[in-house]
Amino acid sequence: MPVNTRGAILRSAPGQWEVTDLVADDPRTGELQVKLAASGMCHSDDHIATGDMPVGHYPFLGGHEGAGVVTAVGPGTKDFKEGDHVVFSFLPGCGRCRYCANGQQYICDSGANLLVGSRWDDAESFRFQTSDGTPVGQMCGLGTFAEVTTVDVRSTVKIPDDIPLDVACLVGCGVGTGWGTAVQAGEVRAGDTVIVMGIGGIGINAVQGAAHAGASHVIAVDPIDFKREKAMELGATHSFASIDEAAEFGRSVTNGQGADKVLITVGVLKGEHVAQGVEALGKGGRVVITGLGDLTDVGIPINPSMLALFTKEIRGALFGDQNPSADMLKMLRLYQEGNLKLDELITKRYKLDDINQGYEDLHAGKNIRGVIIYD
Repeated sequence: MPVNTRGAILRSAPGQWEVTDLVADDPRTGELQVKLAASGMCHSDDHIATGDMPVGHYPFLGGHEGAGVVTAVGPGTKDFKEGDHVVFSFLPGCGRCRYCANGQQYICDSGANLLVGSRWDDAESFRFQTSDGTPVGQMCGLGTFAEVTTVDVRSTVKIPDDIPLDVACLVGCGVGTGWGTAVQAGEVRAGDTVIVMGIGGIGINAVQGAAHAGASHVIAVDPIDFKREKAMELGATHSFASIDEAAEFGRSVTNGQGADKVLITVGVLKGEHVAQGVEALGKGGRVVITGLGDLTDVGIPINPSMLALFTKEIRGALFGDQNPSADMLKMLRLYQEGNLKLDELITKRYKLDDINQGYEDLHAGKNIRGVIIYD
C-alpha cells in the first residue's frame, strides 16, 4: 500500500516551503522506497523557491541530497534489499546511454526530467501525491525533504552500513560537486595557484579538493568572516573578502601572471562573476563554473579576444564531472581514511518543520551546510 508521510513542498515560486501530508507510491520495478535519515539543505533547492530555476510541475517536493534505509523494493528489482543503506545521487545514471558509456554519467540522458520531478521515462507519471490526490513533483526525482520517498535505482548508491547517514548524505551533491570542480573539472595539479569564489556547501569542498590535489596556493574568497575561517580550517592557504584582493594576491605569487584555476562556486551566479574569474587568471588558465543563478540571465562582460590571446578557458561543470555511482563511494572511502572532512561541514541540524529557518540561516551566511535530521 502507498505510504503516508510528510514533506516540504512549494505550491508556486517565489514561495516558502510548506510541510504537509503526502502519499508516496509503492515502488515499481526498478524503484525503491527509502526512509530518510538525513537531507542536506542545498542552495539549488533555494533557487527553486526563489524562482531562479523554474520547475515543470507544482506542487513540487524539494530536496535532492539525502541518505536513508531501504524499506521496500519494487518487484523484479535487482541488487537492493530491505535494510540497505543508500545515498541518493541528484543525477541519475542509466549506464547505457551514449554519455554513461563514455564515462560521463553526470550528463546521463535519464536526467531530462530533473526539474519536472516525474519518473525519468514518463513526464506524466509522479511518485507522490497530496492527501487530496494532486500529483507532486520530486526535486531531481528524489524529494529528500520528505520522511519517506520512492526513487529510481538509477538515482541510488548502496553504501557500507558503518558510515553515518547524516554525513553520508552530503556526498550526493555538495561534496561531490565541489570536490570534483577542483579535482576532475578543474584538473588542479600539484603546485597550482587556485582561487575559489564563494565558500558555501560547494565551495568549501572545492577548497578541500584543491588542497588534496596539491595546489600550492588555495585562495578562498567570501565576504563572510565565518566562511573564510572555515575555509582556512579545511585546506585554504589564504582567504580574502573580495575577488579583487584574491586576484592581486594570486598575481603576487605567480610573477605577475595570475591564478592557474578559478573555481566559481558562488550561491547566486552572475555574468560578472565569470568576468572577474577570467580577469584573475594567468595565461593558459581555466575558469570552472559550478554556481547557478537566474536561468534567464544572459551575458558575460568579457573581451572575448582575450580568450584566444591568453589561451584562457571557461567551462561549466555538473557534479564536478564526477560519476556518482563510482565517485560517491570513493569520497566516502576518503572520509573513512581521514582524507576528506564531512562531519566538519555540518554547521547546524534542523527538524523538517524548521526548514524555512534553515534557509533563512543560509541567506544570512550562517551555515556551510544545514542538514535536516529525521527521527
